[in-house]
Amino acid sequence: MDAKRRAMVSDWGARVVVGTLFALLSMNLLADFAHTHRLTSIWLLISESLVVVFTIARRRTLIVDRSLHTAIVTGISLIGPSLVRTAVDRAVAPDWTTALASSIGLLIVIAGKFTLGRSFGLVPANRGVVVRGPYAVVRHPIYAGYLLTHVAFACANATMWNVLVLVVTDTALVIRSRCEERLLVRDGSYESYCRRVAWHLVPGVY
Repeated sequence: MDAKRRAMVSDWGARVVVGTLFALLSMNLLADFAHTHRLTSIWLLISESLVVVFTIARRRTLIVDRSLHTAIVTGISLIGPSLVRTAVDRAVAPDWTTALASSIGLLIVIAGKFTLGRSFGLVPANRGVVVRGPYAVVRHPIYAGYLLTHVAFACANATMWNVLVLVVTDTALVIRSRCEERLLVRDGSYESYCRRVAWHLVPGVY
């Protein structure tokens, strides 16, 4: 199978995976909203809807990291959030604080996705270097937003299962961000961007 055909198969496979994960996550989020009326569930639903839209509309490219290691890390980071479960009786922080943190995180995610637009993708690839908006602050604002929402969710639904799933998921997210940088740094414009924006995920920390 030539490179173009492999890319097409991989592209359609990604769309199927995204659609399936979105359907599973949507059922969980809508059930949570019906039970708790928490706005964060709707924010997350909107955010993940953008994944489906931009995955379909994204630019095609042959500059993609198709290694097994990256595929595993990407898969873990995508599947993880669909495995968490709500447990409102196990909150370790006031609802308003977790709702606020989650809303801020999801707004960051949504802003990052809109800024990427058709450059958005699931696996590390070069679909054009984006340096504006939240990308002028950190290199991976979408992942940073997810980390914030995951911490908020874990505090609002503090079961051992949720904490374990999100630790594994977020570790995969961090590794995934490094995989992306290893691919993109081959582009001179991205190398220049990294000299201007030093922080990967959290300004002043990492």
